[in-house]
Amino acid sequence: MPKTSIDWLPDLRIKDCRTHGRTMGTRYSARFRAPEESDVKGIAAALDGAVSGVDQQMSNWKSDSDLTRLNRAAPDVWTPIPENLANVLIHALDIGRETDNAFNIGVGDLVDAWGFGPSGARRSHGMAARPSAPAHQLLEVDLARCRARKHGAIALDLCGIAKGFGVDELARVLDARGISAWIVGIDGELRSRGAKPDGSAWAVALEAPEDERRSAMGVIELGDAAVATSGDYRHWYAVDGARISHTMDPRTGMPLRTSLASVTVVASRCMDADAYATALTVLGDTDGPALAQRLGLDALFVAREGERLRAAGTGFFAQVA
Repeated sequence: MPKTSIDWLPDLRIKDCRTHGRTMGTRYSARFRAPEESDVKGIAAALDGAVSGVDQQMSNWKSDSDLTRLNRAAPDVWTPIPENLANVLIHALDIGRETDNAFNIGVGDLVDAWGFGPSGARRSHGMAARPSAPAHQLLEVDLARCRARKHGAIALDLCGIAKGFGVDELARVLDARGISAWIVGIDGELRSRGAKPDGSAWAVALEAPEDERRSAMGVIELGDAAVATSGDYRHWYAVDGARISHTMDPRTGMPLRTSLASVTVVASRCMDADAYATALTVLGDTDGPALAQRLGLDALFVAREGERLRAAGTGFFAQVA
C-alpha cells in the first residue's frame, strides 16, 4: 500500500495530504488538498492502482506485461491490448511522425543491446550501426478494437513516454475525485493544478545535469501544466573515455552523441512533455530548438561547453534562460 500522511490546514475543513509509493523502478508522489470528509486512504489507493496499472501494461521489464506480450507476438497477428496502451502507442507513433523519427518507440532491441534494457547485458561490441525504421511503418494500432499488430521485427520500448502517461493517470484520479489543487510526479516528471495551501504557485526545481549529485539550477512556477526532462546524466557509462547515454538515436542506430546535457519541456500533458523532451534531445542543440520553435513548445536546452553549461530556451524558457 502507498504511504500516506495528512496535515490539517488553518481552515480545518481542508486537509493537506501526501502519498507516495514505488512504480516503474522509481517512486511516485502526490500532494493534494482535500475536503475534511474525503476518503484520503481511498484516494491514495486509487493513485497507487493507477500507476501500477500503467506499469503492468507498458513495462518491457515485466515478463507478463501487455507490452511484453505484444513484443513477443508473431508479425501480422492481431494482439489484444488495453485501451490505455493503445492510446499511448498511437500517440507515440504520431509524435514519431511529427519529429521525423527523432522519437521512436521501436528501439527496444537497441536499448537492450547497449546494456540499458531488461537483460542488463551489453551485446553491442562489434555491432553495426543501423538506423531504426520509423515505428509507424512496422506497427499498426486499432483503437476501436483495442488491438495491435506488427508488420516486421520491432521491439517496443515506451520508456520515453510511459512515465509521463503515468503522471497523467495520477492527475486523472485526482480530477475525477473533484480535487482542485494538487501536484503529482514520477521521478522528475511532474504535473500540477491549482495552488499550494498558502495560495502560492507550485514551485518546481529544475535539476542541474550533474553526474555526482542532485542540485537545482533554477526554479519555475508550475500552474495547470506538466514538466519533464530528458538528460544524459543519470543513466550512462563510459567506454574509452566516451559517454554512452541510455538515449538512442533512431536515425543512426547508436547511443546519442550530442553536446546537450538535458532538455526540459513544459506542456499541458506530461506524456507530451516526456516524449518531446526525448525527441528534442535526439535532435540536438540546433535542430532541437528549431523544431521546438516550429511546434510552439516551451523548452529549455542545456548544453555542455567544456566544463561549463550553456542554457537556451524557446517559448516561456526564452525569457528565463
